[in-house]
Amino acid sequence: MSQIAPSPFKAYDIRGQVPLSLNDTLAESIGEAYAAIIQPNGPVAIGRDMRLSSPELAGALQRGLNLGGVSTVDIGLCGTEMVYHAASRDGMGGGIMVTASHNPADYNGMKMVREHAIPISGDTGLKEIEDWTRSSLRSGSTMASGSHSSENVKGTYVRRMLESINVDAIKPFRVVVNGGNGCAGPIFDALAEHLPLDVTRLHHEPDGHFPNGVPNPLLSENREETASAVRQANADLGIAWDGDFDRCFFFDADGRFIEGYYLVGLFAAEALKQQPGGRIVLDPRLTWNTLDLVREAGGTALINKSGHAFIKERMRREDAVYGGEMSAHHYFRDFSYCDSGMLPWLMLLQIMSRSGRSLAELVDERIRQFPCSGEINFSVDSTEKVMAAVLNHYSGQDPTLDRTDGISLEFADWRFNLRASNTEPVIRLNVETRSDRSLLSERTEELSELINRAGGHGD
Repeated sequence: MSQIAPSPFKAYDIRGQVPLSLNDTLAESIGEAYAAIIQPNGPVAIGRDMRLSSPELAGALQRGLNLGGVSTVDIGLCGTEMVYHAASRDGMGGGIMVTASHNPADYNGMKMVREHAIPISGDTGLKEIEDWTRSSLRSGSTMASGSHSSENVKGTYVRRMLESINVDAIKPFRVVVNGGNGCAGPIFDALAEHLPLDVTRLHHEPDGHFPNGVPNPLLSENREETASAVRQANADLGIAWDGDFDRCFFFDADGRFIEGYYLVGLFAAEALKQQPGGRIVLDPRLTWNTLDLVREAGGTALINKSGHAFIKERMRREDAVYGGEMSAHHYFRDFSYCDSGMLPWLMLLQIMSRSGRSLAELVDERIRQFPCSGEINFSVDSTEKVMAAVLNHYSGQDPTLDRTDGISLEFADWRFNLRASNTEPVIRLNVETRSDRSLLSERTEELSELINRAGGHGD
């Protein structure tokens, strides 16, 4: 039997196996669909990651956009946020990044924005683009073709990043960086040459063969090499990125991986120092630490559905100064409300320089006050069955229930969030407590057993 190709259209991007779910023919059709549905009033920037399939897919996408009457600007090999940077400029009609981020080497995808880098999700055009590609519509041969050009935006992007911090105030640091053979290496170098850093580089060159594994620092097996290098180099900090570097991960001077949750709180508090009384957007998976810090800083915290498109949409609506997800996405109003994997480490160096405190000293007390499980994934046959079993188990304990994203149940001394993945048959669990690691272990084990009895299978 021939294999049925699953749809590459997800809740807030396009992602699938090449060529089974995503190929040049579909990429060209997506370009035409973007032109017809979004109707950009200006050129569309096209960037691509280091995957072997990315150049051809980007070329097909360009052809489709040009056939649809839309001009395109090729910005070449880059990170997703460089497409956001290019698309946010006056006169641009949008941007599309060809990437599958941290997925295996035989996958690829696209992340799309409109003018001013406004995201396109299933609720704001992506579903219509999918429907268009499934129809027999075409833009029509009478429409004038769009033009195509190339541009190197690295210089303006680097300047924009560096203008976000006080470069002269950064003190000398020894850092270990792991690019995972993704796109981060060359851009890190372009920023680091302006800073007093002593750098140890791991897997720094972009390589779509992924000779050192998939660039996903969230996988525990991918962390030890960075952690060991930090200890060996006696470094102040370890930094790692995913393939398109829109997520940034940190290790302290002991090589300890710091959950992204605690960086969200740190950056939220920092943003509120610069913008007193501002709004902060966070995802519902882990919240207590961030809520506490935002309250102390006099800001307003807004809990929103997870996912980069959804967070950005809420930030724009609320004019939020910062948004953060525990998955290591960090969003900044001054970067067109977009996520960046370069601004976080620049900001962290600035905070460390100003305070004279190490990363461990900045987060240890917060980790003690609000310990968390980290995200635990379970393969499931039926998300609904698992959710129902969990809700039934705790219904007699009268928890506070929130359905912003999956289910969040809150008790006096602990809480958890359970949500389904948008891209795979997986359910994700996060648990936190108030200063009680024993309770954290007990409740995490209790929930894991409950999920497994209901048909889940822990990773």
